[in-house]
Amino acid sequence: MNFRNFPMVPRVIYGRGSFDDLHEIIAPKRKGDAPFIFFVDEVFATRDNLIRRIPLQGNDKIIFINTTDEPKTKQVDALRDALKAEFGGVSGIIGIGGGSIMDTAKAVGLMMTNEGSSAQYQGWDLIKTQGVYRVGIPTLSGTGAEVSRTAVLTGPEKKLGLNSDYTTFDQVVLDPSLTKDAPNDQRFFTGMDCYIHCIESLNGTYLNAFSKSYGEKSEEMCEQVFLRKNVWDDESDEALMMASWHGGMSIAYSQVGVAHAVSYGLAFVLGTHHGIGNSIVFNYLEEYYPSGVEKFHEMVRKWHIDLPKGICAHCTDEQFNTMINVSLGMAPLWENALGKNWRNSMTPEKLRALYERM
Repeated sequence: MNFRNFPMVPRVIYGRGSFDDLHEIIAPKRKGDAPFIFFVDEVFATRDNLIRRIPLQGNDKIIFINTTDEPKTKQVDALRDALKAEFGGVSGIIGIGGGSIMDTAKAVGLMMTNEGSSAQYQGWDLIKTQGVYRVGIPTLSGTGAEVSRTAVLTGPEKKLGLNSDYTTFDQVVLDPSLTKDAPNDQRFFTGMDCYIHCIESLNGTYLNAFSKSYGEKSEEMCEQVFLRKNVWDDESDEALMMASWHGGMSIAYSQVGVAHAVSYGLAFVLGTHHGIGNSIVFNYLEEYYPSGVEKFHEMVRKWHIDLPKGICAHCTDEQFNTMINVSLGMAPLWENALGKNWRNSMTPEKLRALYERM
C-alpha cells in the first residue's frame, strides 16, 4: 500500500505580538542584497500601526495587493515577472493578509523558480521545483491557507490550486492580535470556510484518524466561537485562529467536499469570494451534511448574517454549463464526498438544479 507523505509547515510561531519577531525570524534567510518582498493586503495601506512594524531592510519592498478579486494566474505571473525584472532574485516572499494574500505569496514564491505560466501548474503535483523561502502571516482566520499544500488561483480555464508538496509555507506567524480589526461579516464568512472544511472532512470517504483528530478539534473551536458566543473578543480571535490551523491540517490528509466543489463554479463564473461562496452553497446542502447545515443555519441566525440569495437567477445556459464543468472537474472533492462512483449520483442535471436554488 502506498501512503502519501504530506509536507507540513516546518516552523510556526504563535502568540500575541509574535509579529514583532519577524525581523529575527527572517534575518538568517537573507541572501546578500536580495530583498524580501512583502505582499500586504491593500486594506492595511493606511494603517501605520501595522506597516511601520514590517522589518524593511536594504532593498526590501512592500507590494500592496488589491483583494477585491481573488488571485488569478495572470496576476501571479505578472508579479513574478516584475520581481525578476527589478531584482533578478529575492531572499523570500512574505504574505500578510487573508487567504487571497496567502495564496498569492505561495504561488509567486513557487513561480520564481518554475518556468512558464502558473496556469500550467493548476492541478495536483505538477510543481517539480522548490520555490523561494516563504512566510505566511494571516490577518484573518478560517481559510487554512497558512497551513495547506495548495495555492488556489483562477486561471483562463478553471479555478484550481497549485497543489503540491512544494506549496506549503516555510514559516508561519500566528498572531491573533492581527485579526481584531477585521469587519464582522468578513470574519464570519472566513470562519465559515473553516467550519465547512471540518464538516466536509469529517463526513468524507477519505476520513482517517489523522484528519479526524484535527477536524474534530477545529469543529469544536468553531462551535465555541459561532454557537456559544456572539461577540468578538480575544478568546474568539485565538480560538478561530487555531481552528483555522486545525481545519487546514484536517483536509491535508483527506479532502473537502460538495460545498467547495460547487463554490469553485460560482467563483469562476460570477467572481464570488471563497468564504461567501462556500456559505451560499452550504446553505442548500442538507441532503449531504444534515447536521452540519442545521448548525450552520443556527450560526447565521445568531450572528444576524444576511446570506446573498438569487445570485444565479439571471445566469445564461452558457454560464450554468461553465459552472457545472468547473465544478465536476474537481474529481477528488466529489470522490471524498460521494465515493468512487460519484458520477452516478451527481449528474450535470442535478448540479444545475442545485445552482438554480442559489
